[in-house]
Amino acid sequence: MRSTVRLRILITCGVLVAAGVGGWQLLPSDGVRTDPITVGTTDEVTSLDPAGAYDAGSWAMYSNVFQSLLTFKPGFTTPVPDAAESCKFVGTRLTTYQCTLRDDLTFANGRKITAEDVKYSFERMLRIKSDVGPQPLFPTLKSVSAEGRTVTFHLSGRDATFPLKVATGAGSIVDKEQYPANRLRTDHAVDGSGPYVLKEYKEGESALLEPNPAYRGAVTKAGHTVLVKYFGQSQELADAWKAKDVEVTHRQLPPNFLSTLDTKDGTRVTEAESAEIRNLNFNVRPGSPMADKAVRQAVAAVLDRPAITEDAYKGTVEPLYSLIPQGFVGHSTAFFDVYPEPSTKKAKALLKEAGVETPVKFTYGFRKDATYAAEAAEIKRQLEETGLFEVKVVEADWQNFQKGYAKGGYDAYPVGWLPDFPDSDSFTAPLVGTENTLHNGFSSKRIDSLIASTQQFSDRARATKDFKDIQSEVAEDVPLVPLWQKKDYVLSTEAVAGSQYLTDGTGIWRLWELSWI
Repeated sequence: MRSTVRLRILITCGVLVAAGVGGWQLLPSDGVRTDPITVGTTDEVTSLDPAGAYDAGSWAMYSNVFQSLLTFKPGFTTPVPDAAESCKFVGTRLTTYQCTLRDDLTFANGRKITAEDVKYSFERMLRIKSDVGPQPLFPTLKSVSAEGRTVTFHLSGRDATFPLKVATGAGSIVDKEQYPANRLRTDHAVDGSGPYVLKEYKEGESALLEPNPAYRGAVTKAGHTVLVKYFGQSQELADAWKAKDVEVTHRQLPPNFLSTLDTKDGTRVTEAESAEIRNLNFNVRPGSPMADKAVRQAVAAVLDRPAITEDAYKGTVEPLYSLIPQGFVGHSTAFFDVYPEPSTKKAKALLKEAGVETPVKFTYGFRKDATYAAEAAEIKRQLEETGLFEVKVVEADWQNFQKGYAKGGYDAYPVGWLPDFPDSDSFTAPLVGTENTLHNGFSSKRIDSLIASTQQFSDRARATKDFKDIQSEVAEDVPLVPLWQKKDYVLSTEAVAGSQYLTDGTGIWRLWELSWI
């Protein structure tokens, strides 16, 4: 029988595990087996420096080797102190946020952590402003000050979501004596204070993590040594699982593999609702055919999501018709409302009215992978069958793909997206705000104003109307087209416990939950 754990069960277990959290020291595992638990993933690490990456693979690593002032308990959406003793907004304007640092923290190298390290970490991240860095998360962060153990964040406007952002990988605290002020650290070493120490790293291949005996913070469960293996393509990860080269797999497995998975051999499968989405993004810079709104609207009018989800993904994902996925405040079906059915007639009328010559020729870039290649082929087929488009498909490895779209090398490019924190703001400001993480050149004063409006409410339900208005604006301007939302799958062997707690959609990869049975 298939062993499937739904998200509602994960949340219940998460409450039990989190009970009694204090500030205990992590102790070595008492298990009989001492060899590493091997975890396979297709999420690559773009940079070991927190100022240089804003992707799932890098942040998964950060959540284990670095600390942020705040973190998330399993199954909860309100952050709790980690490196901080306490945090709070000062006053009622939500423009000053203050944290008191714990007094018992050291980096794994032995140096005591100070409030100046926290200040330095945020300031260098904003100063370096890496093309694929996390600085777009903090448009309201004006300055940071440190005095004694107190760190104060001064914001340019009300931002009730600021604590959530501090709890992400973007808030990772680095040693100011080991990380250059004006450039990224390029060696393969890490100086952090998280639950794990990075003992060995082979770029693109593996990372060996051992429990950090000096760690103090919100995590109380004893960790076990973990060997993370990185795979360039999803089929390679599936092959490694079949060959028993890994004990746990997480992100991404081929749809064909998932849809025909045989669990008779004792494979444990955790299947949970997920906030992972995928959008087709458009480069709206001058010179790209997608700079013309009518062209973007025409693409949106033609795309057949159910065909994409069935053909390329074998039904393992669900069609998505709006910027904010199901399960989040303000979710709507804005794109379905405007483009209810694929229509060549509507697309042709939009292009004709705008005086656009057809066929419209454009480049479509994607990350190299068999599944994504199937998706690209299906989208190309749909668009070209209308006679309105001519699509040049270009594939690249993950890091070159990121650099390519950041520099405007593609007219259209799909990117998967996981929320940085459990709030609808994680799907708006980073994706469609001015200077967004997609580097597509899109900017809308109306959308920026609505985003700012959503951030003023501590009661997030009060932002519902603004979130829906943002989605309506996006369906009109079409800087991107939502494609699908997926479930999250974690596979483990019978010899490993805790795999059901590995991930819960908050962006934290809880490797310390894994243990030998």
